[in-house]
Amino acid sequence: MTINDDDPQEIVTDAGTARSPRGTGRRLHGAVAHKLGTAILSGEYAPGDTLAGEVDFSKTLDVSRSAYREAVQVLTAKGLVESRPKIGTRVLPRSRWNLLDPDVLAWAFAAEPDIMFVRDLFELRAIVEPAAAALAAERRDRADLKIMKDALTAMRRHTLATEAGRAADREFHDAVLTATRNDALIVLSASIGAAVNWTTQYKQRARALPRNPIPDHVLVYDAIAAGDAAAASAAMRTLVDLALEDTKAAMQR
Repeated sequence: MTINDDDPQEIVTDAGTARSPRGTGRRLHGAVAHKLGTAILSGEYAPGDTLAGEVDFSKTLDVSRSAYREAVQVLTAKGLVESRPKIGTRVLPRSRWNLLDPDVLAWAFAAEPDIMFVRDLFELRAIVEPAAAALAAERRDRADLKIMKDALTAMRRHTLATEAGRAADREFHDAVLTATRNDALIVLSASIGAAVNWTTQYKQRARALPRNPIPDHVLVYDAIAAGDAAAASAAMRTLVDLALEDTKAAMQR
């Protein structure tokens, strides 16, 4: 089976008849990016490795060459690869990867995540979120508190075993960062939310959560609502530390 160079959207079969590949253009480039991103984050492709060319990849995945090229552009934008004429597409050093990008976090947890990377994520959260909770206690308004309270209600109703419950969990953490009124912290909300989501899902792969973390969130809310910065920081630090312990336990099974 060969690619018709006159029409990059067309595959010519051995019988000589032309057909369109299964996935063309934008319709599947996200799925191709996910497949390649997961392979890179899992170590199937190491930094310095060169990916196969677009002709070989598009034939292997049964997608158009344009879908493959768009997927590579996605990976390039996230710092995972670079493409050069006559050299091809090469996996960049891990230090260049945008590890806080929500898609990259999803790819990291699509396979078995690296325990050191999980540690790094929780260290980041332990630095950022307690300080954010303290600022939120000092700067929150009624609207912020309502969002947090509604998120807690949804977490209780749906539980963190469901996507709706995990979405509410993300909304809670996002609301805490928003309440800081610090734009530099607020831009981290998508990354923090993605880290919360994927670690929570990971902990439930083999069994239910080892304990209910919602009361930990309630303590954070109560301290923020009371305007107690020190208590809010301490409660958030406890929440993050306990979440790390739960995740470590899940990784040791």
